[in-house]
Amino acid sequence: MLPNVLEVARRLIIERVSAGETVIDATMGNGNDTLFLARLVGESGHVIAYDIQPEAMAKTKARLEREGVLDRVEMRLASHVEMGQLDLEAGAIMFNLGYLPGGNKEITTQAATTIQAIEAGLERLRPGGIMTIVVYWGHPAGQIEKEAVEKYCTELDQTSFLVLKYQYVNQQNQAPFLLAIERRK
Repeated sequence: MLPNVLEVARRLIIERVSAGETVIDATMGNGNDTLFLARLVGESGHVIAYDIQPEAMAKTKARLEREGVLDRVEMRLASHVEMGQLDLEAGAIMFNLGYLPGGNKEITTQAATTIQAIEAGLERLRPGGIMTIVVYWGHPAGQIEKEAVEKYCTELDQTSFLVLKYQYVNQQNQAPFLLAIERRK
């Protein structure tokens, strides 16, 4: 069976990130990607995770504590746009756009700030590093965000970045898809 978009995103990151690296979870949510990244970078690695919702931070913190990896993660109750303030090189950056599963569906990622965050993240991505963006667009804000993010990604300079789109094309509704951006230099 073909892998889903989340599995592909994780595979691409596993291929490129080593233990001890710094990585970023741009959309903490329920902590699934934060936990994945914390395990991947190991005891000597560092994860910086962003979310604007206290509920997301609380769920993620509890999950990381249960799994014994909280000490590897720096959780920030802030917009992912704040990545622009970081002074580091990241091996990987993960985005899952949309709303917090099980949370308030009125609170969603937004096209303008997502583009700002992607741009800030790409400036911090090390050569050979990867950014994964899973686009959930089956809601009104998601439609707008999808168009903006795809447009931004198609305009990236191909000598600096490779952009992959992974999508099932015969699905009903608006199936999520993956955009993966590899920094070439």
